[in-house]
Amino acid sequence: MGVTVVVGGQWGDEGKGKLVDILCSSAQLCCRAQGGDNAGHTIVANGITYDFHILPSGLVNPSCINLIGSGCVVNVPGFFRELEALQKHGLDTADRIFISDRAHVVFDLHKKLDGLEEVELGKGFIGTTRKGIGPTYSTKMSRSGIRISDIFDQEQLETKLRRLESSFRKRYGDLLEYDVEEELARFKVYKEKLRPFVVDQIPLLKSAKESNYNILVEGANAIMLDIDYGTYPFVTSSNTGLGGVLTGLTLGWRAIREVIGVVKAYTTRVGSGPFPTEQLNETGEKLQSVGREFGVTTGRKRRCGWLDLVVVKYSHEVNDYTALNLTKLDVLDDFDTLQIATEYSYNGQTLESFPANLDHLANVEVKYREFPGWKQPTTGAKSFADLPENARKYVGFVEEFVGVKIRWIGTGPARESMITR
Repeated sequence: MGVTVVVGGQWGDEGKGKLVDILCSSAQLCCRAQGGDNAGHTIVANGITYDFHILPSGLVNPSCINLIGSGCVVNVPGFFRELEALQKHGLDTADRIFISDRAHVVFDLHKKLDGLEEVELGKGFIGTTRKGIGPTYSTKMSRSGIRISDIFDQEQLETKLRRLESSFRKRYGDLLEYDVEEELARFKVYKEKLRPFVVDQIPLLKSAKESNYNILVEGANAIMLDIDYGTYPFVTSSNTGLGGVLTGLTLGWRAIREVIGVVKAYTTRVGSGPFPTEQLNETGEKLQSVGREFGVTTGRKRRCGWLDLVVVKYSHEVNDYTALNLTKLDVLDDFDTLQIATEYSYNGQTLESFPANLDHLANVEVKYREFPGWKQPTTGAKSFADLPENARKYVGFVEEFVGVKIRWIGTGPARESMITR
């Protein structure tokens, strides 16, 4: 027993949900530590496709309790819409999903601000999902945010939300199309509906640890979108790696048994920002088409490129993985040759690590290692030995270069399309 953490090792969309789904079969508690409903995990189980955003993927396991932790930001109407969608698929979520009373609330005000801030940035726009995540974390850090616990004190909620609206009205004037009284009226209804889901996470997690529960933490986004270690400013607004787990959930570092990095067999990202291995050609289009690279939350096409081991090794240095899950190997089944990035250089100098300076990143020269393709289907392989020889060599090189064991290999979207080593 103990805590297993699953986090993204690239720019997100690595397929974390499927591993979480598999690991949840033996978990008694599944937690989200950070982020909001800008995240998106797709799980295919028993022939049914489930889309998760703010809800932890552990809800697929009918015996698993789920927690949205203090480090998260919660869109309340979105939370209920997501629950209703799962219930329509036949999932019974009663008494299995809770929200920390210290999590912050995403209001429609924040969503309106998100759009206005992107317009202000012009050509330097971040490419956010416009879900209000960034503005919510901004108000949290400026100590003017509103927490879940505040919803149940009507006077306090009204004072705080009107103060926020007034502050942003001074900045944006009539460009801010928002009715604070309308939102306050909605929350009078939401608060009673929400009350059964709200808990103090500290005693809940303390009890889970004392009971020796198997606890699974599901990361949202990925390390290259981390507010500190990602491609800033083209990042999300929270700590998406192990650091965010330690602050967003009161589990303590001594309880953590495993930190698993999920890495796609190629690289994708959404939004703006430098992407050294991006392929703006037929290769990129093929990866996008075969890999069905569309955002779960936004439907946006993802930018695609070759696997970048400079990113993955940097990711390991930040998160200290105990194991890796390599996903979507099957997307590479029909390529004649494959490339893996192994080194960056800038102005003729080899870089020791992933650079913080984005001007440098946008102008690095990438050194690649070429591999022959395998031109055979990998979906259906039950073991590592069942994979084509060239696929095994590809996986082996990644493992050796990063220095972390690849324990799981994804070969298709279904739950059973996962090789465990």
